[in-house]
Amino acid sequence: MKFQFSKFILAICVILAFSAAGVGIALRSIWFILIAFLIGFALMGFGISLKKKEYN
Repeated sequence: MKFQFSKFILAICVILAFSAAGVGIALRSIWFILIAFLIGFALMGFGISLKKKEYN
């Protein structure tokens, strides 16, 4: 299997977004939490759509 650097970076960004949500929880900032979750889910959805297009 070939290593795909762009998908690796995308996965790291998703992890960072959800980690940022954890930081928002610690800071008790509802806006930071919401924005981090939205970014995380958007990036994850983008990655899933890329994978789906790759297999079709």
